[in-house]
Amino acid sequence: MQPAPASDVWWKNAVVYCLDVETFCDADGDGCGDFAGLMERIDHLAALGVSCLWLMPFYPTPNRDDGYDISDHLGVDERLGDGGRLVEAIRHARDRGLRVLADLVVNHTSDQHPWFRSARASRSSPFRDYYIWSDDPSQERGTVPENWTWDEQAGQFYLHRFAPFQPDLDITNPAVRGEIERIVGFWLAVGVSGFRIDAVPFLVEMVGTDQVDAGQGRRWLHTLRDYATRRRGEAMLMGEVNVGADDLDSYFADHGEALHLLLGFLINQRLWLALARGRAAPLEDLIRRLPVPPAGAGWATFLRNHDELTLDKLSEREREEVFAAFAPQERMRIYGHGIRRRTAPMLGGDGPRLRMAWSLVLSLPGTPVLLYGDEVGMGEDLDLEGRMSVRVPMQWAPARGAGFSPAPRAALVRPIVEGPFGPDHVDVATQRRTRDSLLSFMTRLVHLRRQTPELGLGASTLLENDPPSLFAHRCDWQDSTVVAIHNLADAPVAAELDLGPEVTAVDDLLELRDHEVRGGRLRVDLGAYGYLWLRCRR
Repeated sequence: MQPAPASDVWWKNAVVYCLDVETFCDADGDGCGDFAGLMERIDHLAALGVSCLWLMPFYPTPNRDDGYDISDHLGVDERLGDGGRLVEAIRHARDRGLRVLADLVVNHTSDQHPWFRSARASRSSPFRDYYIWSDDPSQERGTVPENWTWDEQAGQFYLHRFAPFQPDLDITNPAVRGEIERIVGFWLAVGVSGFRIDAVPFLVEMVGTDQVDAGQGRRWLHTLRDYATRRRGEAMLMGEVNVGADDLDSYFADHGEALHLLLGFLINQRLWLALARGRAAPLEDLIRRLPVPPAGAGWATFLRNHDELTLDKLSEREREEVFAAFAPQERMRIYGHGIRRRTAPMLGGDGPRLRMAWSLVLSLPGTPVLLYGDEVGMGEDLDLEGRMSVRVPMQWAPARGAGFSPAPRAALVRPIVEGPFGPDHVDVATQRRTRDSLLSFMTRLVHLRRQTPELGLGASTLLENDPPSLFAHRCDWQDSTVVAIHNLADAPVAAELDLGPEVTAVDDLLELRDHEVRGGRLRVDLGAYGYLWLRCRR
């Protein structure tokens, strides 16, 4: 085992677990998950081996999807518990060795937020300039008419990149930036170790202003990073940045690093295309042209997150391939370019293909992110609207309410999944007692990932090979090398990989197996959806 990485880059060797508090565990029996429930189940997360919790927004606007903001500091949804209970939950997690990331949703607020209510009431309001207004949206650069809504009370149009109930904040306004810094400083003082920043490309766009150059928004990210790390040395910023490959580099560095981690949407999309084809080329081709993150930054990799599986950066033909493989029914799709299903059902449930996919994601360079419930192979509920299909209650036991809540069915925040992926077939309690369960497999793999810092901190290189289905790469760190090899196809594959003349043998990190190395060349024989993690000996 290699020595642990320095604490200031703890996130490079972390495994992040994304959870929705309101669907995780209900302790008070009202049908909605809460912070007390999170504390009750924190030992499950510690045992799984994850090292960081990403808490999805806990500031919902009632009955609105994604109408979140965090400007009220401790103004959390009362159904989740009061602010003091949240602080207790953060400390409880840290006592178990788990850092916490909060969602920083500051591109927009709800239209019910006090700032916006004041702003629309009067042009002389001190909050009027917190938002972007226009008398004639057709004259505003970089927007389309659908981005603007007329507000009768304000007597002007206001900008919203998303839904009309989510008016955009004007990030060029120093007062707004000051508010964001105060929010960041407050939560770092409470005990969080960083933030996942929502909608970063929209956040840094300069709309409706002529005096600000195009690069200032990204430089502001660098300023925000500096501010956060001065307040808490370990602070980390993980950005939701779904842009083309040519634009990614500017979010890492602009006169110095900006974001610590970028959620790897391009990697994710090409990975699903590779899985659909059973061929490594889609992923390999992307990796060859991706920018190499600077020393103080990296990728956050994932199979699924809490939103749709977006395929917007694939061509129409490529997108249709992924749809045909993993979302053949129209109701499984969303927005014309996304899939609203969970990982396990898309890959046929627990089996070699699903386990290979998890092995691949956990061995890719960067910081892996898991969605709650994926460790046991939970499914989606397509009867729920939009993105809510994957944000279903956690399945703790094969019991009424799935062990999530004792409340009556009608009182649950969302229905319990039914069918082959419901709690009668997929749950934590049963899998915890089953040696070869998916939970046992994921626990072993997550722990192994954290014991293999070469994958997070090392320099990654593709290993060229002939079989089209074979994806192989090596990660080199501190004179140590780990090689990961994955067969994406449903047929056996054999190959020889050149590891270099200095490599005389390899140790299998997953199972007790011997592997032949001659003259620095490794002979590989993998079954359908087979995979290897190997540490080289010199």
